[in-house]
Amino acid sequence: MAGLPDAVEQVLRMHAPFIHAVVGALRDRSQLPGLMRTLEAAERQGWPRLVGALRLIVDGRRDESLKLGLDEEDRVIVDAVLRGFDNPATLPPLDRQADAAAAAPGLAAMITAAARGDAQALSALANMAEQMLRAGGDMARLGGLMRRLVNGERDADVLLKGMGPLGRKLLLDILDELGKTALH
Repeated sequence: MAGLPDAVEQVLRMHAPFIHAVVGALRDRSQLPGLMRTLEAAERQGWPRLVGALRLIVDGRRDESLKLGLDEEDRVIVDAVLRGFDNPATLPPLDRQADAAAAAPGLAAMITAAARGDAQALSALANMAEQMLRAGGDMARLGGLMRRLVNGERDADVLLKGMGPLGRKLLLDILDELGKTALH
């Protein structure tokens, strides 16, 4: 996994327990009822395309067409499930958490691009903000601030209201990165 791009690594870290659960149920079919309940919940939370692809995998499909219509994050998850089913040694480790500090430069770059009118960056940022809102807590708060950041809000005192320590750290890192891009 050392050779994977940072974004892929982050997705794998964030979704490692879910990926393991899917592969576990594929390998031990007695776990399928629990997986189906998890997939139903994921579908209600706004992941219908990913859930559809995973249900096809449960039904035995393994071809590349499973990934048609999926966004990048969903494709990473489907690829990890397929690789993990073929070779469990390729599954992402469960003992590593996503590195929020590594996310700040990428988020700042997307915010900057969206603010400059890049429609693709704005769309990707909107999708990310929606996922953050579903995550709850500090991530939901940060997701709710994306439009303000795109519109140029940089007042940390205003933006940090209601944030816990981890959310504060990530938001301050993003603001720091945004400050660096404003200098260029």
